[in-house]
Amino acid sequence: MGVMVSVEVDAATVRRGDQLMVGGHVCTVADMVALPQGGKRLDFASGESLTMRPVTVLWVTRCVDPRKR
Repeated sequence: MGVMVSVEVDAATVRRGDQLMVGGHVCTVADMVALPQGGKRLDFASGESLTMRPVTVLWVTRCVDPRKR
C-alpha cells in the first residue's frame, strides 16, 4: 500500500510500475530493455513501447510507501 507521487525520471532511474501519460492515455511500464550508450526501451502493459535516450527526462507517477525513506 502506498501513495501516488509525481517523480522526474531519466533512463537510469525509471522503474517497472511507473505510469506516464502518452497522448492522453496512461501507460504502465511492464518491462525495460537496456540499450547501448545508456538508453532504455520501455515496454508498456498495453503492448506499446517507448525509447528513452540517456538525456530524456519524463515525469511519471509512482506508488511509494511514505513510511519508508
